[in-house]
Amino acid sequence: MIAHPKVNELAKMIDHSLLHPTMTDEDMIQGCHIALEYDVASVCIKPYAVPLAVEVLKNSSVLVGTVIGFPHGNSTIELKVTETLQACKDGAVEIDMVVNIGKVLQEDWDYVEREIAAVCQATHGNNGVLKVIFENDHLPEDKYKIKLCEVCSKLGVDFVKTSTGYGFVKGADGRYTYKGATPEDLELMRAHSDSQVQVKAAGGVRTLDDLLKVKALGVSRIGATATVAIIQEAKERFGDGADKDVVIADTPSGY
Repeated sequence: MIAHPKVNELAKMIDHSLLHPTMTDEDMIQGCHIALEYDVASVCIKPYAVPLAVEVLKNSSVLVGTVIGFPHGNSTIELKVTETLQACKDGAVEIDMVVNIGKVLQEDWDYVEREIAAVCQATHGNNGVLKVIFENDHLPEDKYKIKLCEVCSKLGVDFVKTSTGYGFVKGADGRYTYKGATPEDLELMRAHSDSQVQVKAAGGVRTLDDLLKVKALGVSRIGATATVAIIQEAKERFGDGADKDVVIADTPSGY
């Protein structure tokens, strides 16, 4: 466990992501041990592996989270609710749900609201925390993100979240690109969400300076695969964390 207060505060902003499709059970077990070593907020693990994570992380302060309708958000409302209830039954206490992106783009807000409300009810009914993933790379105008923030605020979700980490967009040149959590989107989501709704940044937060910069924008949680690099850098920079100021260096990532 990390003893440094400042470092521990930063570690508790991290959901250690264990979602890559190639990850084996052994990979995920190792990831859970990393989460334990660095005492992060949670692991975000594949749905089938929730019981495994619960077992590895028992008697620790690291929470178990999982994903619903991941990564494209195309499941029916009923199936998303079923997934959520199963995840909670298996021991997950944090739920990251992908919205139906097509319904957002066609501005079928009645459907979107019913979907989020149904998953929110299932999550909160099991004392869980709900994070709603917008997948901002697929939303070409701010109006969609603003409306989603308003819907999530109305329904009392716990977090609004930028991305899945897998929302690659095909350009005119045939190449797939991905922005993830941009400073502009984070500022927008913080500004248009109620104060009780937290913001989670996912995609592109890979360094300590990235983490510090999104924190300054009002982000309280990030999704990360670079947990070890971020926290090791924090330990090296802050030492015992008692008397040093947090210095945010310039980085090329835009954060």
